[in-house]
Amino acid sequence: MAAFTPCHRGGSGPPLVLIHGFVDCWRTWELVLGQLERHHDVLAPALVGHAGGPPLDVELTHDLLPDALERAMDEAGFETAHIVGNSLGGYLALQLAARGRARSVVALAPGGGWAKGDDSYLETLDFFGELQAQVKAIAPHAERLLASPSGKRRATLYTTVNYEHIPTELLAHQTRAVAACDDVGTMSDFVRREGYRLDAEKVTCPVRVVWGTEDRLLPWPRAARRFLDDWLPQADWVVLDGVGHCPQLDVPLETAQLILGFTQP
Repeated sequence: MAAFTPCHRGGSGPPLVLIHGFVDCWRTWELVLGQLERHHDVLAPALVGHAGGPPLDVELTHDLLPDALERAMDEAGFETAHIVGNSLGGYLALQLAARGRARSVVALAPGGGWAKGDDSYLETLDFFGELQAQVKAIAPHAERLLASPSGKRRATLYTTVNYEHIPTELLAHQTRAVAACDDVGTMSDFVRREGYRLDAEKVTCPVRVVWGTEDRLLPWPRAARRFLDDWLPQADWVVLDGVGHCPQLDVPLETAQLILGFTQP
């Protein structure tokens, strides 16, 4: 049973930061790391309040998570970097871009894109609380329960369409990460009260947005509406047919190519 660690660092080349999603962990990038590290100095930090990350021991604000990511970049010696994020991580990548820390952004199904007045995101927040309650019960037995194809399918039902290639140990680690995310309720309640904010006019770096048509957590295009219409209509939009919420797990080869095709000069 691998322990949770605060970050991963590897590879050489221009700096690249990988930001995982809500209740996930940095190892969600494991299937693309090999390709990315051939071209980049990669930093994959654990988010505040998540498995391996700094504790959420102060009042939660809109700035708390991006501030912590900036500190991680500073400690790594990254004044700016190419930034890739999935789900919540995609939203945070765009926040860092608005702060001038991104050379480019590749956002994989970024959170926060529901149209004004569309409250369906509240159902997604409820889902995470229900998911964690279920996962806590099975986490101690994750390896055994995920060893079969049917177990893998249940574990990836809301994240990927393709799942057979994902190692059981990785899925078990992610399962335990969900169970270890003690601040799900606090963070979900904050979003319910405060919503999402993005100074989109300050995002001046190149942006690529990637979305799977089979995303069950942030359905395309409904959960992308505000990005499409208001915040990022000028972005390079890539829609992946038959792909779920986490392309880095679902189609890792294609995802690595989409990232490198955007970060390479």
